[in-house]
Amino acid sequence: QVQLVESGGGLVQPGGSLRLSCAASGSMSRIYVMAWYRQRPGKQRELVATITNDGTTNHADSVKGRFTISRDNAKNTVYLQMNSLKPEDTAVYYCHALGPTGWGPPWGQGTQVTVSS
Repeated sequence: QVQLVESGGGLVQPGGSLRLSCAASGSMSRIYVMAWYRQRPGKQRELVATITNDGTTNHADSVKGRFTISRDNAKNTVYLQMNSLKPEDTAVYYCHALGPTGWGPPWGQGTQVTVSS
């Protein structure tokens, strides 16, 4: 059982950077995988990046080299550092977790990222 709260979104110009945070109410040691998803306007939700409990990361081709997922177990928080942002990165970003009881919790409100001049 875990509660996730996304934050850090906002308006940024193309080429800029943002760092998203996902704070978990429980210990990160009991979370197997943390994932960032996004939903762009008019599109289905898509997987952006994952990080496992041993630190292994994976990033979608569309963001590889620009976005970096990381975690801080002491803070029970996972991050998504987004650099070289493009207008097509505009989306609502969500975090999700795989723990002992499966994926969850239910999708929250996410945090909005808007990349525009």
